[in-house]
Amino acid sequence: METNDAVLALAALSQSTRLEAFRTLVKHEPDGLAAGDLARLLEVPQNTLSAHLSILTRARLVTSERQSRSIVYRANLAEFRDVAVFLLQDCCGGLPEVCGPVVQTLQSCCSPKRKERSRAIGRSGGATHSAPKAG
Repeated sequence: METNDAVLALAALSQSTRLEAFRTLVKHEPDGLAAGDLARLLEVPQNTLSAHLSILTRARLVTSERQSRSIVYRANLAEFRDVAVFLLQDCCGGLPEVCGPVVQTLQSCCSPKRKERSRAIGRSGGATHSAPKAG
């Protein structure tokens, strides 16, 4: 990653609404969120959120895909990983024990255990749960 790319990404995240939008999209990976659903969750007018999402998209932190009449936004976790690696690549100066606590914290926050949630935001009836298969 080039320094200018990192600066663009960090600048995009330096505003509170954009930071919350990105964090919310991360929480909704891999499904993403429709723009209207994201605006409701953040309690932000849709036109304001649209401007923020454009900045995040230009920084390559967010991707979008049209699905029928909605635009679904997703966090670009690969790009975010590249920013994090850029920031940490020279962290330990040859001493892994210096960065060990940082790496352990990152690993613990990204454990494979995921919360179950409804795939359809705003639909009535809530999430459905299937029983385990008998084996």
